[in-house]
Amino acid sequence: MTEIRFYHLTRNSLEETLPSLLEKVIERSMRAVVMAGSPERVEALTRHLWAYKDHGFLPHGSAEDGYAEDQPIWLTEKDENPNGAKVLMLTDGATSNHLKDFDLVCEVFSDGNPAAVEASRARWQEYKTQGFALTYWQQKESGWEKVQ
Repeated sequence: MTEIRFYHLTRNSLEETLPSLLEKVIERSMRAVVMAGSPERVEALTRHLWAYKDHGFLPHGSAEDGYAEDQPIWLTEKDENPNGAKVLMLTDGATSNHLKDFDLVCEVFSDGNPAAVEASRARWQEYKTQGFALTYWQQKESGWEKVQ
């Protein structure tokens, strides 16, 4: 069964948080799809993942790069899974009709966007009704804390 985790950004931006979440995916030899809200956002996240730290990068691609099947991380604004990922990261309020195709879905949303918080609450209720396993994680000073 698909596990859905809600990651509530209360301290850092998506750009500051996404790389560490994706590093954990790569460490586990898994693949991920990151769904963003627009092609422009995909391009901005792509640039960020190439340069977010001085030494190293996260291997990834998008439609602009091609070779989806070879990419461990695929960034897109479309509801697709061209790299055979088992992890889906939903950002910018993106939604998918294919949640059951993934082992893990991460909804990442910012406290600084009240509309995103409300939309995430509505999706929580929708997913709960559908019988998904749900967990809620909130950023704290010491890191991520699972909230009951």
